[in-house]
Amino acid sequence: MEKISAPSSDRIDVDERPASSTKIHDVTVVSEDAHGTAVADNGNIIDDGLQRGLKNRHLQMIAFGGVVGASIWYGTGSAIAYSGPVGALISFIIVGVDVFFVMQSLGEMSTLFPVQGAFIELAGRFIDPAVGFSLGWNYWYTWVTNIANDYNNISLILGFWATPVPSYGWILIFWALFQGTSLLGIVFYGEMEFWLAAWKLFTVLGGFLVAILVNTGAIGGEYIGFRYWRDPGVIANGINGFGKTFVLAAVYYAGTEMLAMTAAESKNPKRDLPSAIRQTFWRILIIFIGLVFFAGIIVPYNSPDLLTATSKTALSPWTIALVNAGWGGAGNLLNVVMITAQFSSVNSAIYVASRSLVALAHQGRAPRFFAKTTRNGIPVRAIVFSNTLGLIALLNVASSPAKVFGYLISISGAATFIAWAFIGITHLRLRRAWVLQGYSIDDLPYKALFYPYGTWFVVALNLFLVFISGYSVFIGGFAVVDFVEK
Repeated sequence: MEKISAPSSDRIDVDERPASSTKIHDVTVVSEDAHGTAVADNGNIIDDGLQRGLKNRHLQMIAFGGVVGASIWYGTGSAIAYSGPVGALISFIIVGVDVFFVMQSLGEMSTLFPVQGAFIELAGRFIDPAVGFSLGWNYWYTWVTNIANDYNNISLILGFWATPVPSYGWILIFWALFQGTSLLGIVFYGEMEFWLAAWKLFTVLGGFLVAILVNTGAIGGEYIGFRYWRDPGVIANGINGFGKTFVLAAVYYAGTEMLAMTAAESKNPKRDLPSAIRQTFWRILIIFIGLVFFAGIIVPYNSPDLLTATSKTALSPWTIALVNAGWGGAGNLLNVVMITAQFSSVNSAIYVASRSLVALAHQGRAPRFFAKTTRNGIPVRAIVFSNTLGLIALLNVASSPAKVFGYLISISGAATFIAWAFIGITHLRLRRAWVLQGYSIDDLPYKALFYPYGTWFVVALNLFLVFISGYSVFIGGFAVVDFVEK
C-alpha cells in the first residue's frame, strides 16, 4: 500500500512577497513566494488552482449560513404536516445524531488531508477511484438540485405578494444576481456569508421569541400551550410520514458537511476546521430542533395552510400563528426575513456545487474544461455551468412550486444519505490504512469521537434511510413519476 502522508498543500504560510509571474495547474497566478508557491494579488496562496482566503470566522458561519435557508420557515411546516410535531422532532433528532457522527468523520479526515474535493477525493483514494467518481457526481447533483430548490423557494416566497412578475421571472432575476455575486471570489464570498449568516442567526432567534410570545398569549391574548399536541395529536401518517420527514430533515441538515469542502480554500485548515466543525454542528442542531419544536406548538399539523406536495400556496407556521393571533400583515414580515435569508443559502449551494465539479475535473473524473480557474482562483466555468443547471427550477412553470419543492427535496435527500454513508466508509478505510502503515492514533490532528461505533452508525443508518426515503412510492398505488423521483 502506498505510504500515507499529508499533502504538500498543508504548507500555507507566506514568508516573502512575490517576485514573478508563472502558470501552475492551468491557472495563471500573479506571482510566486520564496518557496515557489503561487500567490494571488491579495497575498493569499493559490493551491491547486483555488485561493486559500477563508479565515476562521468565515468558517464559523459558512456552513450555518448555507444550511439554514429561507425554506426552513416553510419546511418546518411540512415536517409537522407529514409526521406531526413529535414525529418531526424525532426525525430531526435522529438525523441530527447522524450528522454529528458524519462531522466527526469529516473532522478527522479533512484536518489530516485538507485537499481539494475533500471526502470526494479521499473516497477515490481510500476505497476505489470508481467510488470517487460516483460519489463526486452524486454530491455535485445534490447541490445542483439545492440551487434549483432555492430558486423555486424564491418564487414561492415572492408569490405571497401579488406582483406582475411571474414565478419564472423571479427565478431568472435572482439567477442573474447570484451568478454575479458568485464570481466575485472566495474572499468576498467569505465576508458576505459571515454577515448574512449573522443576520440569519438573529432572525431565527427572533422567531423563537415570537413563537414563545404567541404560545403564551403575549401576542394574541390566548394561551395555547400544548393544545395542538392533544388535538389533532403528536404523530401523523405513520411510517410514510416518518419517511418523508427523514428526507426533509436530511435536506435541511445537508450542507453541514460543506465545511470539509472549504478546507482547500482555508488559510489554516488544521487549526480552524476542528473548531468550526464543533461549533457549527451545535448551532445548527439547536436551530433546527428549536424551529421544529416551536412550529409544532403554534400551529396544528392539519392546518390547510402548511406546505405539502398538494399545496398551491402555502404559509410559514409563524405567519399562520401570527395571522390567527390577529396580525393580518404578518406574512409581509416573514417574507422579508425569508428573502434576506435566501441570499446566503443560494450562494453557498453554488459554491459547493462548483467546487465539487472543479475537484472532479482535477481528478480526471469530469471534463478538464471545468478545472480551469482565473488567476485569483475563481472557477468561472464550473460556477456558470452549475448555476445554469439550477434553472431546472423553471419546472414550476408547468407544475406548482409546492410540487417542485417536493420533487427536489426527494432527489437531494436521497443523494445526501448516499454521500453521508460513503463518508463513513471512507473514514473506516482511512483509519485502517493509517494504522496498518504504523502511525499512531495519537498522531492524528483531530480524532473522531466514539470511533468506530459512531462511524458504523453513520454507514448503517444512511443506507437504511436511502431505502425508507422511497418507501411511500409502494403505498397506495404505483405511479411512474413518483417512482423515478424517489
